[in-house]
Parts: sequence; structure tokens; C-alpha cells
Amino acid sequence: METRRVLVTVGAGGVGKTTTAAAIGVAAARRGKRVLCLTIDPAKRLAESLGIAEMRTEAATIDPARFAAAGVPLSGSLTAMMLDTKRTFDELVVKYSSSQEKADRLLSNKLYQYVSTSLAGTQEYMAMEKLVAVKDDPRYDLIVLDTPPTANALDFLDAPERLKEALDSATMKWFVQAFQTSGKFSLNLIAKSAGTILRTIGRITGGGFLEAMAEFIAELNDLFGGFKERAVRVEAALRGPEIAFVLVTSASPPSIQEVLYFSERLTQASMPHGAFVVNRFHLPPPHAEGVTAADAASAIAGRRLAVEDDAPARFVRAHTDAVRLAALDAHHLRALQGAAGDTPIVRVAELESDVHDLALLAELGEVLMGSGV
Repeated sequence: METRRVLVTVGAGGVGKTTTAAAIGVAAARRGKRVLCLTIDPAKRLAESLGIAEMRTEAATIDPARFAAAGVPLSGSLTAMMLDTKRTFDELVVKYSSSQEKADRLLSNKLYQYVSTSLAGTQEYMAMEKLVAVKDDPRYDLIVLDTPPTANALDFLDAPERLKEALDSATMKWFVQAFQTSGKFSLNLIAKSAGTILRTIGRITGGGFLEAMAEFIAELNDLFGGFKERAVRVEAALRGPEIAFVLVTSASPPSIQEVLYFSERLTQASMPHGAFVVNRFHLPPPHAEGVTAADAASAIAGRRLAVEDDAPARFVRAHTDAVRLAALDAHHLRALQGAAGDTPIVRVAELESDVHDLALLAELGEVLMGSGV
């Protein structure tokens, strides 16, 4: 956090990426930094944790009074923003279209409206695009990006290359070729084999679909140069010295295997690791060597607690379970420790409840900062 301008939290879904990103943002703001926290996941809980009604697509600075009320001293600032995939795509269209008329035509195209919101990979690419757009904003000292929720944490990493491949694909060229200067769609203008394929599609979907697709791709062709240039810039930014990746996982073997694969891909792509964060880690309880029913009964009596007769036995079972879970997590963590090298590994203990307010976010942030993030 002290040496990078951009931190990107990555990992599988459900491992606490968003909470980790918010906690890093709060910790940095407490240390005097002006922080922008970007998320594409409009999680209501995160908005509530930050003290705002809902995440918005416009940058919203968290009221310092909320930090004061939570007993969290703040010397910097924290701004939150929800990434809007379509809005970011629309801004690119307007920026790179050769005329406003062409931009308007593409923006109103039904296929564009689908692609800009629902096509696989669009969300991931636009998250990276927005990062490139704001990373040099002088209003912020640190930008924390919470990557999109996805079953595959590598999707956003591959998104720029997939976009370039799509723009260069033969299918794109077919449709551009088939859309005449007059704006009329003609299958006679393309290769015989391609025309046969497209005629078959047309019989299934109706000619209107092909017409709309051809118009969409022909208009998009006007933007190819700009989009490809941006994709190259996005790829370069991900390898830049100002960026580090915080790899978030749980202690479960599948989650650790996925984050190790992701780590390997980062290394192959020369992208810098910042830290591994292992959330919901079971730490060994006090007196891990063993607790007897007599020990439990003595402790209960000393506190004059009114409990059921079987409370000591239940306490022993709970303690035994805690020791077992801690040993299991420690065993699973060895695979990560063996592959992490010099990258710090931060273990965040299993909490009694979800992180739902600024005080808990601040507490989590201090755990992360104290461990080297």
C-alpha cells in the first residue's frame, strides 16, 4: 500500500474480495491517503459498511463524520464508486467514433445494447478500462479495484486479449464486408463459404437479426483502431510498476488451488504480486494442547455462569472442533506457503459475524496493514 498507486483484489467468488478491498481502502484513508475504491459488485452490505445508502456510478466521498461516529480516526479520505459497464462502454464509443452520428447509431443498436451489458468478458474488460481511465487522476493517492464477481478469477486478466482477438476475427470481417457503403446488408459481397453459413443463420433467426448484426459490426469497425489501442494500454497498465495484485482466498483446497493458478498466470505475465490474503482462517484456540471436562467445569464455576449440566462436555467438544479446524486450515495453507516465495501471506481469522460497519472494516484493515499489505 505504501509503494503502489493501484491495488487490485482478485480471487474466486465468495472469498471476501469486496470486503478486503473496502478494508484496505479504510486503512489507507486512516493513514492520510486519498483513496478511491472501485467495485463492479453493487453489494448492499458493502454500501452499508461504508455508510451510504447504495453504491453509485458517480464517485461518492464518504462523510468523515461517519468515521468519527464509528470511533475511527481519519486523516485522509475514502471515495467509493460502482463501475457501470455500459456507461464505460458508451464513453469509449463516443470517444473513438469518427462522428457523433456514428456514435448515436451504434449506441441505439439493439445488439450493441446487449453486448455492452451482457456479453461474457465485457464486464471484466470495462473494469480494466475504467482502471486505466482513473489511475492517473491527481485527486487520489491510492486506487483499490475490486474485480468483478466471476466463477473464474482469470476472466478479467484475459479480457483485453480476448477483445483484440474478437476485433480481428474472421467473423467480424465477414460482416463488415457484407455491409455495403449504402448501409444495405448483402451476402453476395462475402466469401461463398461465409455466405452459406450466414444464410443458414438468417433462415433460423430471420433476416432482421443479420441486418442488425451487420450494422452493429460495421459501426463497430469505425472504432477498431481506438479499441485495439485501448486494449493494448490496458494490458500494459496491468504490468506497470504502480500496480500490485492482492490475491484473496479462503483456506479451502479448491480456493487455494485456484489462487495458486492465478498467481502462476500473474508470474508468467510479469504482473506483480502484492500479498496473499487468506480469509476465514481458523486460528488455534488457547490451550490447544487439550481441555478436559473438569477444566471447563472449573472455568464455568469461577464465572458463576448458569448453564446446563452438559455444558462442560459441550465446551470440550467445541474446543476439540476448533483445534481440528485450525490444524486442517494450517495443513491446507502449506501448499500456498510453499509457492508464495517472498510474497506476504496474511491470515484473517474467522470472524463471529459479517463485516457490516466502519468499525469492523477498520479493524480488518489494521489486521491487513499489520501483516504487510
